[in-house]
This record gives sequence, C-alpha cells and structure tokens, in this order.
Amino acid sequence: MAKPILRIGSRKNTRSSSRKNVRRIPKGVIHVQASFNNTIVTVTDVRGRVISWSSAGTCGFRGTRRGTPFAAQTAAGNAIRAVVDQGMQRAEVRIKGPGLGRDAALRAIRRSGILLSFVRDVTPMPHNGCRPPKKRRV
Repeated sequence: MAKPILRIGSRKNTRSSSRKNVRRIPKGVIHVQASFNNTIVTVTDVRGRVISWSSAGTCGFRGTRRGTPFAAQTAAGNAIRAVVDQGMQRAEVRIKGPGLGRDAALRAIRRSGILLSFVRDVTPMPHNGCRPPKKRRV
C-alpha cells in the first residue's frame, strides 16, 4: 500500500506544539480601556504585540452589567491569568477612558501579583478640538 503524499499546506507536517506557551515574557504593558458601556483589558509585550486580552462582554456580561466595576474586575483577572502563566513579573499599566471599571480593573491587576512599574492615565483630552459647525438658520 502506497503512502499518501502530504500536501504542503496540510496540517500534518506542521509542528504539533502550541506556540502560545512557548514565549517567556518577563515584562509587559497592560492597557485598560474603560468606557461607560464596557471595559477592555489588553496585555502586550513591550513592543506592543498582543499577548492576551479580555473584555466584560467576553466574560459573559451583557447589557448594562458590562459597564460595572465587577465586570471590569473579572475581565482584568481573565486577561492577566494567561500572562502570569507565561512568566510575566513586571508590567506598566495604561488606563484610558471615563468608565466605572477603571479602579476595579487596577485593583484586580494589583491583586494578581504582578509588580507595577507605573500607572499612567492616557485618556485623550481635546485641546479645544475641531471647529464647531455653523449655527442652524431658521
């Protein structure tokens, strides 16, 4: 019986080990985007490549409960649990947005055991912004 010929793009001739757990990341950046409707926590390495992320919506919260501090705390815990397994010890935190989940997400990050080098608020502030539209004529 002849052996089957493997195609170049087939899955059988690729490596079977998972690439996610291979990288060891000692230092990273935790981005928290807290809007009134949702909280998104993204963990990147120092170059900005995403390692792990989570949001209140992916944690199972729906509707108005996504904007609550408890949902933000759950999202931050889920995002950080994956990177602690990969060996992250130190991190910077950048918080953006006016939402209720800002403090709760930061509290969950501190409780995770990662040493924080600094916490920075990167909420965009307009410097008088764009020109407003003309007044409506009646």
